[in-house]
Amino acid sequence: MLNKPLLLIFLLFTSLELSAQNLVVDKVVWVVGDEPILKSEIETEIMRMKYEKTKFEGDPYCTVAEQMALQKLFIAQAKIDSVEVSESTIKQQVDGRIQYFTEHLGSKEKVEEYFNKPMSKMREDLTKVVSEQMLMQEMQQRITKNIKVTPQDINKFYAGLPKDSIPTVPEQVEVQVVVVSPEITNAEKERVKSQLRDFREKIESGEYQFSTLAILYSEDRGSALQGGELGFKGKGMLTPEFANAAFSLYDPTKVSRIIETEFGYHIIQLIEKKGDQVNCRHILLKPQISYEQKNVAMKKLDSLSQEIRKGKITFEQTVLKYSEDKTTKQNGGLMINKTVGNSKFQYQELPAEIAKEIYSLNIGEISKPFVYTNEVGKQVVAIARVKSKIKAHLANPEDDFQELKTVLTNKKSAEVLEQWIIKKQAETYIHIDPEFSNCEFKYSNWIKK
Repeated sequence: MLNKPLLLIFLLFTSLELSAQNLVVDKVVWVVGDEPILKSEIETEIMRMKYEKTKFEGDPYCTVAEQMALQKLFIAQAKIDSVEVSESTIKQQVDGRIQYFTEHLGSKEKVEEYFNKPMSKMREDLTKVVSEQMLMQEMQQRITKNIKVTPQDINKFYAGLPKDSIPTVPEQVEVQVVVVSPEITNAEKERVKSQLRDFREKIESGEYQFSTLAILYSEDRGSALQGGELGFKGKGMLTPEFANAAFSLYDPTKVSRIIETEFGYHIIQLIEKKGDQVNCRHILLKPQISYEQKNVAMKKLDSLSQEIRKGKITFEQTVLKYSEDKTTKQNGGLMINKTVGNSKFQYQELPAEIAKEIYSLNIGEISKPFVYTNEVGKQVVAIARVKSKIKAHLANPEDDFQELKTVLTNKKSAEVLEQWIIKKQAETYIHIDPEFSNCEFKYSNWIKK
């Protein structure tokens, strides 16, 4: 294995060679352990963060370089501890970022122009960035996993807070919903199935590649940009109907029968099986809901809301009898905020259509029927009731235990990670290019005296 000075020399010469070949000015500007950081990597990350309107504290070049160096510290430890992250999860994250840039810049060509690199290189660079970020997050979770916060800790923490440091809890709301799915006509279902049958014939005859049709027609836009490819997934990561069909495929040249799931109708093509995971392509088509069917659902819910207001039936009874939303049907229609694990939402955490309808309602009032797109991308019709509203206020242990617990847990985690970083800086080989000598870093031990 190369010793540290020889590693640095090797990396510097390799960087210069690549620069000469590609006529691009680039060089290794940091080395953390065995991990180099290129000047171009810092510049690309700054471009990405500026596009996403990320706020910088201080000089972006210094700030981003230090963030990347910190990442390298965690990655080095992750390798020692044999920490791994799922390839399919990495690919999903990369696909999402590329889709974001493509949608906001307008086309693949404009993305390539903005970042000054071909899409293949963009994907390669993003895969490295995302995998390293996920490794760092996993390592941080391992370092802080034993942090415990008791009610006594929270009371002591709160008592010691200066009044001007007590966090403000924004206005929150609890919402109940009755959801119905407008009926899809048999003619519309048959139209979608006929189109998928046509796709299957064209693929199996060799007239078109599956990936080509997925890019052009699939309504799962996240995978469509990758030719319909989903990446390796276990059965538990897929809906049961889709999983059963995908895992029953054995011939990559064949296309599955038409599969119906809560998302719509699919055809699937096997790419590869690996252990208990499968990688496949799919094309998703969603039947369109007609104006007439939406109107039928709206009238049904309007009639039900009138019955509730007259006291003929309670909202909870209406949910149990009529609602088709399986995530809320058994708890009186009460929506759950998955981010915090309770039923309290800030308005921006709700689906936009629901937030708009309930914003001006008082406690106990019911909205008029409205259309919204649910979490699986399906248009449904709903009425919503405000169960409670909690005004913006300074946090207190009685009402905001979970919020204060989160604040204190994050504080303790930050302290543990800070001590870990300082210790690792002292133990790790670090080389920094002189151009960073005037930077004001958050951690002062990068440049060893």
